[in-house]
Amino acid sequence: MSAVPDQSPPATGPSGISGSGASYAAAGVDIEAGDRAVELMKEWVKKTQRPEVLGGLGGFAGLFDASALKRYERPLLASATDGVGTKVDIARQLGVYDTIGHDLVAMVMDDIVVCGAEPLFMTDYICVGKVHPERVAAIVKGIAEGCVLAGCALVGGETAEHPGLLGEDDFDVAGAGTGVVEADRLLGADRIRTGDTVIAMASSGLHSNGYSLVRHVLLNQAGLSLDAHIEELGRTLGEELLEPTKIYSLDCLALTRTTEVHAFSHITGGGLAANLARVVPDGLHATVDRSTWTPAPVFDLVGRTGDVERLELEKTLNMGVGMIAIVPEGSTHVALATLADRGVDAWVAGEITERGEHTTGATLVGDYAG
Repeated sequence: MSAVPDQSPPATGPSGISGSGASYAAAGVDIEAGDRAVELMKEWVKKTQRPEVLGGLGGFAGLFDASALKRYERPLLASATDGVGTKVDIARQLGVYDTIGHDLVAMVMDDIVVCGAEPLFMTDYICVGKVHPERVAAIVKGIAEGCVLAGCALVGGETAEHPGLLGEDDFDVAGAGTGVVEADRLLGADRIRTGDTVIAMASSGLHSNGYSLVRHVLLNQAGLSLDAHIEELGRTLGEELLEPTKIYSLDCLALTRTTEVHAFSHITGGGLAANLARVVPDGLHATVDRSTWTPAPVFDLVGRTGDVERLELEKTLNMGVGMIAIVPEGSTHVALATLADRGVDAWVAGEITERGEHTTGATLVGDYAG
């Protein structure tokens, strides 16, 4: 479980007795620091445990009791893997490490819930140039908190120290997750029908996509400082850029329990139209009306500062929508009420129609409100 740096036996002489030549420590790998990081992260990992999880921290593999799946008639396992991209560089520059884990869980588990699957467990991989135990523990703290929000357990992982490949302060994170869904409750394109309602759920900001563009425009081209207070954002640029990705997993599952849902779409890289089109079947089309919402100021800041065309912004950023639910028209009221009860800002953004003259599965129309 995010245990220790990538290790090999200590350097030895011909007789097998440790010599005075090269050593792992001299090469830059600090095993003791890795051990301390494990101790610091234990309390956070414990908070994510589900009753199906067996064993403790430090084993070679995480164990999950699959007998819990016996309650399913035909359980389908869903899996996904992802990272958070160049957003990690913002965390590195600011020295803030306890939020990036939320992003990781969101990127993985919100992909899994799209098919209606309940998140079960997750593993992480943290790669660093040098193990700073408190930093690694802070990253794992964020992952653990994200797992709690997604309803899954953090059952294993690895911390790899790569001196010479990464700078001492450089790091990256990745994760993989598993969920389960009953076969006859699997959501997707085959359920969608003409007349279905497209419900948008607000994003918490940029989430974890498009940061190569955002960093290029705001930091490189405009030369803005991460510590600069941006009036239209109401906080510093760094605080805005590190806003954690919203985790929708339990909200989506609540929808499936309270009303009929045909499909979800997680709005990540590629933007709203492209991701929505992934779940719209041949012959049908999703029309989304921009006038139903106002994107947060950060999207306008990026577009205006970099003179980025709207189409390019929409192909790169979520523009204020992090998750889409497609429901039968008759389920619209209950779906919106359920999300409102859970504190999720959601609205009717469009509808499903016959494909007609449209050549793609989804189109944005109109102009943004405000």
